[in-house]
Amino acid sequence: MIFDTHVHYDDEAFDGDRDLLLSNLPENGIGAVVNIGASIQTTKNTLELVRKYPFVYGAVGVHPSETEELSDTLMVWLKEAAQREKIVAVGEIGLDYHWDKPERQVQKTWFIRQLALAREVKLPVVIHSRDAAQDTLDIIRTESAGELGGVIHCFSYGIEMAKEYLNMGFYLGIGGVLTFNNAKKLKEVVAYMPLERIVLETDCPYLSPVPNRGKRNSSLNLPYVVQAISAIKGVSSEEIVRVTERNARALYQIMDISDSACIP
Repeated sequence: MIFDTHVHYDDEAFDGDRDLLLSNLPENGIGAVVNIGASIQTTKNTLELVRKYPFVYGAVGVHPSETEELSDTLMVWLKEAAQREKIVAVGEIGLDYHWDKPERQVQKTWFIRQLALAREVKLPVVIHSRDAAQDTLDIIRTESAGELGGVIHCFSYGIEMAKEYLNMGFYLGIGGVLTFNNAKKLKEVVAYMPLERIVLETDCPYLSPVPNRGKRNSSLNLPYVVQAISAIKGVSSEEIVRVTERNARALYQIMDISDSACIP
């Protein structure tokens, strides 16, 4: 079964058919998904989804672009949320310089604070890094975040940066971007890296793969990503699904999801 390691099914893009879509995932070969918090509100939404669906797990955290909302009080709440049942990671956390808001030092401060939180609750981390390659790497090194384990979500850098993270034991999240014509750098990374460090992700509703690029994304599109990895690695699609599911379970410390692919 396919394991989608990074989704946002609480997004308003799914307001019209969320229950129907989620309920139908298992019969369409999607065995588990991890809904990712990107703000305090979306983290609360995530807590609701993991309660409702046995095959939905969650990550709690605040995306770098939303870190201005954080406070000491909210960090106490996040710590409590991180210890709830079926919460498997702290994320998505990191740095995003694409829009450069909030100010970079604010992003760095709360990135470090959320890494410390993950250490406290003994959970892996889901790292968001956009146009911030060196600063992200520097913080991860300084904070010894490789000890926590985790995934570099929507990996978008080159082979040299991939080597750094792979050497620290991180997984790399690979999704729809791999199918884009202009994804030469990412295709080189996938060819270089071991299959044992790849996890599948959609980041839905964003980043739909070809042939659905520009449309709302969902876990149902992951077979296109599997096919792209299969072509690059010269390994069957069935093997890609098997190994990436195993990788995802190891990443999130979900040792057995064989009973989770059921409709509530």
